[in-house]
Amino acid sequence: MSIEYDEKGKFYTNVISKITVSSILQTTTHLIRGMVHVRQGERLKDELENDERYVAVTDANVYDANGKVAYSSPFMAIHKTQIVWIMPDDEASGRGEAG
Repeated sequence: MSIEYDEKGKFYTNVISKITVSSILQTTTHLIRGMVHVRQGERLKDELENDERYVAVTDANVYDANGKVAYSSPFMAIHKTQIVWIMPDDEASGRGEAG
């Protein structure tokens, strides 16, 4: 990892620090629950609006139409064009079997 400093002492690295946000994503075919990786100080919305084509999700559970877990994966990259909606899991209410 390289670290560069400007004249005011601010440092820059080639590593982007991210935090995880427990989230629910609805794709065109499945509901996904997992940890979405967001840059520090930004929101889920900001992650969707950046130039990257994929959203990184860890500890992902993919649910079928009946609310049953169809797949589980420690890591999943979801193409942004497939996301219909996304929300932080802590804002969800009215959970059924998928919760």
